[in-house]
Amino acid sequence: MTYEIPVTQARAELADLINRVVYGGERVVVTRHGKPLVALVSAADLERLESEPEVVEEQVISSVSSFGAAASAAGERGRFGIAAEYRGGDHAEG
Repeated sequence: MTYEIPVTQARAELADLINRVVYGGERVVVTRHGKPLVALVSAADLERLESEPEVVEEQVISSVSSFGAAASAAGERGRFGIAAEYRGGDHAEG
């Protein structure tokens, strides 16, 4: 579960927030003007995140790649006036 709190309130409640993270298993997102600024996570969560950065990165790349493939469908090329497409592979320069 994630809990959001403004930075001004987080200053006053830091000890309580730490307890929520450590003992309650929560993640706390500290915001400024409604935008996420920092997150408080348990040391165990941080260790897990740092030990598997490649897995997370591969998941993001896979998600973005599949989205990009769907966006370049044949019908879209004509719609936007695109006359050519990149198909990858080996290129012979002539």
